[in-house]
Amino acid sequence: MCEANVYLVDKDGHEKLLLESVDKIVPTKEGLFLENIFSQRKIVKAKIKEMALVDHRIILEE
Repeated sequence: MCEANVYLVDKDGHEKLLLESVDKIVPTKEGLFLENIFSQRKIVKAKIKEMALVDHRIILEE
């Protein structure tokens, strides 16, 4: 499987789980559009800080 959990790092450096099993990330004018294998969707105003796909982790920052 090629899904990853997406986390958001806040200004204090704390990680918060945003969405599990994400298989699609699309940049839009509003932010990053995330969609997981369960058809859950979110748009987040953030940028990608790190992608560790072997570990199934994507880290975003505000």
